[in-house]
Amino acid sequence: MATLQTIRDRAGLLIAIIIGLAILAFVLGDFLGGGNSQAMGMKKKQEIAEIANQSVSYLEYDKRISDLIEIYKLSGNTSLDEQTSLSIRQQTWDQMIREFVMSGEYKKLGLAVSSEELFDLIQGENPHQYVRQLFTDQQSGYFDRGSLIRFLKNMESDPTGNQKKYWMFMENQIDDEQMFNKYLSLIQKGLYVNSNQVSSSLSNSNKQVDFRYIVQRYSSISDTIINIKEDELKKYYNKHQENYKQTASRNIEFVSFEVKPSDNDIKSTEDWINDIKTEFESTSVIPQFVNANSDLPYDFRNFKQGELPGVINDFMFENEEGASFGPYFENESYKLARLSKIYYLPDSVHARHILISPSPERSPEAASQMADSLKGLLETGTDFAILALMNSEDQGSAQLGGDLGWFNEGSMVQPFNDACFQGNKGEILITESQFGWHIIEILEQGPKVKKVQVGIITRAIQASTATYELVYSEASRFAGMNDTYEKFITSIEEEGLNKRIANDIKEDDRQIPGLESPRELIRSMYQAELNNIILDFNKQAVFELENIFVVAYLTDVKEEGVAPLDQVKTDVEFNVRNEKKAVELIQSMENSMAGISSIEDLAEILNTRVEDVSGINFNSFSIPGAGIEPALIGTVVSLSENTISKPIEGLNGVYVVVVTSITENTDLNETFQKNSLISNFKNRVNFEVYNALLENANVVDKRSKFY
Repeated sequence: MATLQTIRDRAGLLIAIIIGLAILAFVLGDFLGGGNSQAMGMKKKQEIAEIANQSVSYLEYDKRISDLIEIYKLSGNTSLDEQTSLSIRQQTWDQMIREFVMSGEYKKLGLAVSSEELFDLIQGENPHQYVRQLFTDQQSGYFDRGSLIRFLKNMESDPTGNQKKYWMFMENQIDDEQMFNKYLSLIQKGLYVNSNQVSSSLSNSNKQVDFRYIVQRYSSISDTIINIKEDELKKYYNKHQENYKQTASRNIEFVSFEVKPSDNDIKSTEDWINDIKTEFESTSVIPQFVNANSDLPYDFRNFKQGELPGVINDFMFENEEGASFGPYFENESYKLARLSKIYYLPDSVHARHILISPSPERSPEAASQMADSLKGLLETGTDFAILALMNSEDQGSAQLGGDLGWFNEGSMVQPFNDACFQGNKGEILITESQFGWHIIEILEQGPKVKKVQVGIITRAIQASTATYELVYSEASRFAGMNDTYEKFITSIEEEGLNKRIANDIKEDDRQIPGLESPRELIRSMYQAELNNIILDFNKQAVFELENIFVVAYLTDVKEEGVAPLDQVKTDVEFNVRNEKKAVELIQSMENSMAGISSIEDLAEILNTRVEDVSGINFNSFSIPGAGIEPALIGTVVSLSENTISKPIEGLNGVYVVVVTSITENTDLNETFQKNSLISNFKNRVNFEVYNALLENANVVDKRSKFY
């Protein structure tokens, strides 16, 4: 019977694909239903977002995160690190937005996926790719329809309910993807390319020109001789506001107070290692003593010559069991080392194994009994390779008859390692590790060499509570005395502190270079006032970030939308100045062009040189020697041969060109060009349609209030 466990190995990758795809959405719940007025009031109070004028509460968002985490765990990802958790939160956010944005569109168009259609996507002649991935043999590529049917029939009998929960998640994903594809298909089928578009595109693609040009760059005129009035800046800014859209961000200046171990802390650690030395040298249970007293646990590895740190390596191989070394200083820690065991063990081992792991369908007791049974079969002569292929959970080695090849000490988990290196060639052993029960056959062993186990007491030098309090007091003093930005800057100079700057910090950022875990600082800076000290949510001015205390001022605020003129004034001035330079250069070049017969003559008059360019068409991105100049490209492809152009205002200067040759590409035809345009339009539908709907939804993200 196919079970959740049997498809779990394939499900992990599938889950990542499903929830990562931009066209999928809307998992686990209906957020669009109504509620009583009290519930709606609570939602508004705990609002985490506004999407298409609809409120989304923190509780709804957090519930969806929990549901998606559960699906991750059902797919075999039992432990989630911080990065994965962040990814799940972002995926949940994207899914919610898509649901709100798209559900109204589906309703208006009357789109739906019927039960018959969904059945066909799951059990039809050509099942959906997600279903095929779960029930296809990875080696043969054979889709096992029988296994799928058995899984569905027996799903209800799963006492945990996990199989059904996982499968409903799968069905929702398939249903939602089918709905979205229908929506895209409707739009794609409504696209049309007319004859004028084809003709224009064909002309732009077919026609290539070679030309010569000269340029008078804006840098040739000094900025100081161009006078700019305030109304000119405002006029340009108002005309080009589209160019000055921005996302919200903040700039800060800060000082940090690092917590470092004091001399007293160093002395205290040194005294501790010296005090424990006598007891360590006399103990008869070295592993237990190390585990009870050291910062690091006892290492049961058996080291051969040259594998220990250089400071203790020779000592341990030249002395008898029980010999001690130290104290010594290494890696910011004081240490004591004692020779615990001396062994003569194989240098390396060649072994094979069969792994039997417990699972929801197989208890640890059943797994242990199965391992014993298989060991009994091996002892009566059953072929190891066949049993490994049929039973081992380690699919990689199972395909090789369980063979692991040769490996060195420490390459395997400790119980497996000990069984292989302390056993004898030809033995069949059973050992238990965190992965399950291993039935091991030792095939070969390398020559025996001297190996040692060493117990090491490690005590890292760390800042004491008193040191933390002292540094915190210093940071608090600095924050309290500098309640204005001017005082902040003055104190930095007077005290010789290092002022640091962090710019363009977005509201959902989680990193600031040089600071560990600065999320609380980032959240707080979005509640602060410009040029004020930043306070945390408890109204404290000192932020503790790992072993650093930070005091920061908010020095710049950029809000979502069009940047105000004063924030972009430098860029506006630059562009207005170039426009005015262009007027002067165009006038000068027009005067110089009177009576000339060639572009070479004009170059000589203007004391510049002629540049040659070839193979430019309307779709070209840039021009060699000139850079990105769309106005220049648009002009040259429309000129006749051997005609000197009028001055052309570009981004970097003013140009005069003459086309030297025009080449028509006859390989392209109208049918090909029309199909190419339609294909391009359809491809754009996949992302531009949703992006347009998303922009129209006016999403207000308030997650930073909670995370």
